[in-house]
Amino acid sequence: MIPLTYTVIGSERHHIITSTHLPPDQKLFEDALRYIALLKHYLSFFAGMVVFITGSYALAQTAPLLLTSPNQQLVMHFGVQPAKDASSEDGKLIYSLSFRGKPILDDSGLALELDDQTPLGNNVHIVNNDAVQGVDDYTLSNAKVSKVHDAYNSVTVHVQEGSAQHRSMTVEARAYNDGIAFRYLLPAQDSVKDLHLRQEDTEFRLSTDATNWALALPNYRSSYESEYVQLPTSALSNQGGVSSHFLIGLPLLMHEPGAAWLALMEADLEDNSAMYVTNPSGNWAGHWFVSRLSPRFDHPDMAVESTLPHHSAWRVLMVADDPGRLVESTLAYDLNPANRLTDTSWIHPGKASWNWWVGDVGKDGKSGYTTENMKYYVDFAAESGFPYMMLDAGWSAGRDILKLNGKVDVPELVRYAATKKVKVWIWLYSESVMQQMKEAFPLYEKWGVAGVKIDFVNRDDQQGIQFYYEVAREAAAHHLMVDFHGTHTPWGIERTYPNVLSYEGVLGMENNKVGRRDSPVDRSVFSFTRLIAGPMDYTPGGFRNATEDGFVARDINPMVMGTRAQQLALYVIYQTPFQMVSDSPQTYAGQLAFQFIKDVPVSWDATLVLSGRPGEFATITRKHGNEWYLGSMTNWTPRTLQVPLSFLGSSTYTAEIYEDAPDAATEPEHVAIRKQSVRSGETLTLHLAPGGGCAIRFISGKE
Repeated sequence: MIPLTYTVIGSERHHIITSTHLPPDQKLFEDALRYIALLKHYLSFFAGMVVFITGSYALAQTAPLLLTSPNQQLVMHFGVQPAKDASSEDGKLIYSLSFRGKPILDDSGLALELDDQTPLGNNVHIVNNDAVQGVDDYTLSNAKVSKVHDAYNSVTVHVQEGSAQHRSMTVEARAYNDGIAFRYLLPAQDSVKDLHLRQEDTEFRLSTDATNWALALPNYRSSYESEYVQLPTSALSNQGGVSSHFLIGLPLLMHEPGAAWLALMEADLEDNSAMYVTNPSGNWAGHWFVSRLSPRFDHPDMAVESTLPHHSAWRVLMVADDPGRLVESTLAYDLNPANRLTDTSWIHPGKASWNWWVGDVGKDGKSGYTTENMKYYVDFAAESGFPYMMLDAGWSAGRDILKLNGKVDVPELVRYAATKKVKVWIWLYSESVMQQMKEAFPLYEKWGVAGVKIDFVNRDDQQGIQFYYEVAREAAAHHLMVDFHGTHTPWGIERTYPNVLSYEGVLGMENNKVGRRDSPVDRSVFSFTRLIAGPMDYTPGGFRNATEDGFVARDINPMVMGTRAQQLALYVIYQTPFQMVSDSPQTYAGQLAFQFIKDVPVSWDATLVLSGRPGEFATITRKHGNEWYLGSMTNWTPRTLQVPLSFLGSSTYTAEIYEDAPDAATEPEHVAIRKQSVRSGETLTLHLAPGGGCAIRFISGKE
């Protein structure tokens, strides 16, 4: 007998129909397939349902498993690619993906390299599968949205080798309306005592040669601070030379023209190492990627060592018809564990004055890393209504973060700030934190420090990833918030540990101190690449604005390319609950445009991307309470944009508009400020200068 099982998942319950009367000979097997087709026809009236076909023996290899998103636009197939040896029932575990009826991923392999054995996944058969539905329904604090309600369909595919080892593996997959995610699970089993994972062979075989915005990194120990290179997938091939391939960090933005926009990233990295991808095809026609896991420091030939059972991080592929939908997605948060902190009342988002970017310039205009100069930044924060002052590097005795070096008296600065109702964050070197965290964090709590900025992490191997979790837990135990710098891009840990407010992981405004790597072009790319991953501490707010030709890199009182209105817009476009106000207090003094920086929030209830393309322009609006804020920016091309105001509520709003002045193309510091009454259904016209922008605050009137 060949048992056949249909599992049809409807909107409310599972419907299971089983037959055990189909004989195994070929003729009747073909009859069975016709019976299946007929049965599918009779079940077609179950609109919106996901169909999984499971079985055993040969049928298990030929009948695909189908997983669809709740809106039926995404369809994921699982199957086994027959082995070259026709006598074997085992083959390569594969998946594929389509969007709105168009293929976007062709058959792509799923396998794990364990110890020195053959990859688990290359010679397997599907044993069975489990199908469920679910809804991620939760609240977020200090994020791009405050409430999440995401439905999904899920299948868990159990596979096993037919060889003597009989190793088993499970792939858990979910389909949401805005993307799919899957992860590997290795159950406890006699054939695998402990996990020694050398590599993960997850393939992403794009159906066409996509355009990519790829974060090309030099090695596994970088700070993720580089440009996103725009190239076709085939151009990222190693072209036959192993040493010349691109190591690509995540998120990776891809566009398959006429089919979809895609973003590849990961979620829930706990007890795992980070994933990169490469194009290993070795030829000009290859347009696919394969995973590469960051190797451990102590055992470089291994990526992950653990006990069983063990699950990998989620491999996340967001899919949409427009890149803005990828920025709006909360998929990474959906796939991370819920908040583990019982008390979050002490966690508060906010803007901070900052001494480092301008070179520690004090009230007298002279540079000096002293307690008195730092009090000047505290005073500025208090006068501006900012809750924080960010004290950067230089206060500790070398790498000993338990001792002061005599330059800035941190406890005194904290005491002084408290009299001004301002709290102080302090900078820390990551390796010192690794060694002294247990002693340092209780000390900082005693001092009254609000948070720690941990820099130069430059690790995302398994032990490096665990460092992030250890910091989050230990910091929370001592009421410390965290901002990671020199870091891997976010993966959603801030849902699990909401005291983790932000990350750098971006080529930020600090580059203006030494060169020309930060420009309006890069900023418009980051709006659709790095921003997808999560909070981004880019450190905006530069008021010494310059044209492309007029820019000069300098360390003290740096300049920034692009207009002042664009710097204002970045406070809306670049989301982070811990936002720097980077320039010196003197630069902001008497500047009417500074009012927008004082007014703009740092946490949001809703986020909408109204328009834009990576490398060209971006217009994003965000809601906080009853108010909306809008930020729009362009590259070096001036633009006139029509912005429909359909996102506004039914009341009349006062729009406080900060836009490029008519002469901003040559005088980029000039900002025109005006107010006008607006309503939903109307359209605003924005005129953006080269490297320009516009920032708007919408204040609600009475209903």
